[in-house]
Amino acid sequence: MTATPAQRAVDSAFREEWGRIVAALIGRTGDWDLAEECAQDAFAEALRRWPVDGVPQRPGAWLTTVAGNRAIDRLRRRVRGAELFEQAGRESAQSETDEEAMPELFDETDEIQDDRLRLIFTCCHPALSLEGRVALTLRSLAGLTTAEIARAFLVPEATMAKRLTRTKAKITVAGIPYRVPPAHLLPERTAGVLAVLYLMFNEGYSATSGTELIRAGLCEEAIRLARIMRTLMPDEPEVSGVLALMLLQHSRRDARVARDGALITLEHQDRDRWDRDEIREGLGLVDAALRRRQVGPYQLQAAIAACHAGPDSVEATDWVEIAGLYALLERQMPSPVVRLNRAVAVAMAGDIDAGLAIIDELTGDARLERYYLLDATRADLLRRRGDRAAAAAAYGRALALAPSEVERRYLEGRLEEVST
Repeated sequence: MTATPAQRAVDSAFREEWGRIVAALIGRTGDWDLAEECAQDAFAEALRRWPVDGVPQRPGAWLTTVAGNRAIDRLRRRVRGAELFEQAGRESAQSETDEEAMPELFDETDEIQDDRLRLIFTCCHPALSLEGRVALTLRSLAGLTTAEIARAFLVPEATMAKRLTRTKAKITVAGIPYRVPPAHLLPERTAGVLAVLYLMFNEGYSATSGTELIRAGLCEEAIRLARIMRTLMPDEPEVSGVLALMLLQHSRRDARVARDGALITLEHQDRDRWDRDEIREGLGLVDAALRRRQVGPYQLQAAIAACHAGPDSVEATDWVEIAGLYALLERQMPSPVVRLNRAVAVAMAGDIDAGLAIIDELTGDARLERYYLLDATRADLLRRRGDRAAAAAAYGRALALAPSEVERRYLEGRLEEVST
C-alpha cells in the first residue's frame, strides 16, 4: 500500500525530530520514560490529525508542543510534580516562537547548547556499561526500537529490553547529571560517545528494518554530532577518524540504491555519483589523524574506506592493503564482523579459498547465528568461484535472515541468478 502524503510527513518528522523532542523533554522533566511516552503520543496524534487537518507548516514545532503538553498533563497528575510542571509549562509556552531559531553552539560558559549532545554524554557516563550506553542513546536519541537495537548488538530482543531498563534505572539511582561534562572529563567518555555515533550512523547507512536501505536523516544527524565532538576535542585522532569514516561512507549514498529502490553493490556503483566534496574532506581528516601516530579502530576503518574512495573501479582497488588493514583492525578490535570483512578482502585480493576458509571458521560463532551477511558473503564468494549450487543454498539461508526489504530483494535476484 502506498503511503499518503501525511503518513510520509509523519515518517519524515520521526526521522528528523524524534531525538530532539525526546532529548528536550528529558532535559525539562528528568524523566526518560515520560519523555519517550509523550513523544510517542505526539507522533500518534500526528497520524490521527494530519490526514484530516493537513501537515502543519512546521511539523517539528507542532510535535514539540503536543509532546510538551502531554508531559505537562502527566506531571500535573503527580503530587510531587509541581515544580517540574511549572518549569515545563514555561518552556512549552515558548516552543512555538523558539522552534525555528538555531541554537547557539556555545554560551558564555562555553557549554554546548544542544539537548541531543547532552543526552549522548549523559548516556555515556562511565558508571554505565558500554553496551548500555550505546543502546540507551540509540533508543532515546535515534528512536530505534528495542528489536532494531537488539539486531545491531546481535542479542535477543528480551535481553536488550532488560539492558535498557537497567541502564535507565542506573542513571536515576546514581544521579547522573544531564549535561556535557567539563573538558577534563571528556576523554573518559570518548569511546562510548563515538560508539553511539557510529552505530547511529550505521543504522542510517544500512537500516535493519523497513522498506528503505538508507535513513539519510539519521546519517546526517550522526555526522552533525561528530562535527560537534571534533569541535570539542580537535586533538583527539579517533574523533577525526570516526567523522572521516562517516563522510567517506556517506559519500556513496546516491549510488547505493537504484531508482526502483534496488540495492547496488560497491562493484556496480556509478562512481561519478559519489560525493567528491565529502570524499576530499574525509581523506583530509584521516590523513591528519593518522599523522598523529595514535592509531585507533576508527582511523583504521576510515583508512579502509579511503582505499575504496580513490580508485575508479573495484578491480583497481588495493585489496592487499585493505586485507592488511583489516588484520590490524582485528588485533585492536577483535570481532567476528571484522574477521568476516577481512575474509572478503583476502578473497578479493586473489585467494577465494582462503577467504572461504576464514568464513568457515566463523560458522559456529553464536554471535553470527542470525547475521545474514555471513551466508550472503559465503554465497558471493562461492558464486565468484563458480560453485552455483552451493552459492544458491547460501543465498537461500541469507534470504531467510535478511532484515530489510531492500536486502531481501537483492538476495532474491542473486539467488535467481545462480539457480538458472
